[in-house]
Amino acid sequence: QVQLVESGGGLVQAGGSLRLSCVASGRTFSSYAIGWFRQAPGKDRDFVSTIIASGEMTGHAEFVKGRFTIPRDNAKNTVFLQMNDLKPEDTAAYYCAAVATRGIPTSAPLFDYWGQGTQVTVSS
Repeated sequence: QVQLVESGGGLVQAGGSLRLSCVASGRTFSSYAIGWFRQAPGKDRDFVSTIIASGEMTGHAEFVKGRFTIPRDNAKNTVFLQMNDLKPEDTAAYYCAAVATRGIPTSAPLFDYWGQGTQVTVSS
C-alpha cells in the first residue's frame, strides 16, 4: 500500500513557476513509477509527466515539453513537478499517482495509487 500527498499548488501569474511535491509513504518507494496528471473542470484527466522507478527515464506530454521537469529523490520518497513558464491553460488540479513497475507508464488506468490533488491556478 502506498499513500501519496501532493503539495505546492497555488496562484501564479503567467510566465511564473511552481514546484509541486508528491511525498509517498512506504519503504519500497524506489520500486514505483510516479506520474503526474491534471484535470481542469469539465475536462478529462490528462497525463502530464512520468518518471520510472530508478529515475533514469522520464516522459512528458507534448504540451509541457521544455517547460516542466519531474525530478525524483528516492531517499526522501518524493517526486517533484517543476513547472516553468506557466500558462493560463495549465490551470487545473494536479494529481500524482504510483504503480509498481519498471516501465514508463503514461496512462491513468495503469496507476494503482493516487493522491488527493493540489490546485494550480495561472492568471493571465
